[in-house]
Amino acid sequence: MAQSSHIEWTDATWNPVTGCSKVSAGCKFCYAERMALRLQAMGQPRYANGFSVTLHHDLLDAPRRWRSPRFVFVNSMSDLFHETVPFPFIRQVFETMVECPQHVFQILTKRSKRLRELGQRLPWPENVWMGVSVEDARVMFRIEDLVQVPAAVRFLSCEPLIGPLDALPLDRIGWVIVGGESGPGARPMRREWVLSLLGQCREHNIPFFFKQWGGTWKKRTGRTLNGRTYDQLPRPRPPLSPQPNVRAKAPRTTPNTLDHPPVSRVTALATQAPRQVAPPLSTGARRGGAAAPAEEYVL
Repeated sequence: MAQSSHIEWTDATWNPVTGCSKVSAGCKFCYAERMALRLQAMGQPRYANGFSVTLHHDLLDAPRRWRSPRFVFVNSMSDLFHETVPFPFIRQVFETMVECPQHVFQILTKRSKRLRELGQRLPWPENVWMGVSVEDARVMFRIEDLVQVPAAVRFLSCEPLIGPLDALPLDRIGWVIVGGESGPGARPMRREWVLSLLGQCREHNIPFFFKQWGGTWKKRTGRTLNGRTYDQLPRPRPPLSPQPNVRAKAPRTTPNTLDHPPVSRVTALATQAPRQVAPPLSTGARRGGAAAPAEEYVL
């Protein structure tokens, strides 16, 4: 089974790769590294190598066995575009996503240069969302790399937000997630930084997801902004196949050309149900922000 997730913007995690290495200031207090070392100490076999990059070939086909549709965060415990992950393995991950149109796969990387280099050699079905981490202005170049990739939905994860991000180039971005750092040593996130990003998303009509304020005890700080939660998503989840045991038709693959018009600029519709298209910015639905158990990251 997929490992259910308490990460607010997804449903489950899939980790065919575990382990990573630090590349920028946002990595300083990496939650995945802390979790991997904890699981290693607990004797979890998939983390026998601690936080060293490890490929799990036996997990490549796992999503094919999940019939119920869900949002799937790919490699919550690693970076699929890490320089030590071979291209053929990355290609296999994408092939699995192409063949599982019932799910929406959310990929996030800090290695935007490699994403840009390999992106034109990969298939981009409509159920694959591609994002980059942008924690402060020093790594805004990642956005330029991201928009060169023909993904149906391109998104930014501004978490941990450790500096202001004014005048972001959002013309070809379809979703923005914002959150503060959490855990030991967490660096504070200023309210004005968050409000700036909210305003920019409103100006560009982009779905805005506020994940958390963070801090040492993130449960105490919560995830409300201006007295409400912001849980906007760019699209609803895909429907189940109408007949039992019948796989849904594979989605159309986005051509590997920058002439393909971006389809990510979608205005969110009003709803109160989490995991569906979000309400307008003036109203919102609430969802808890409980901390994830260790089991979340086992797969």
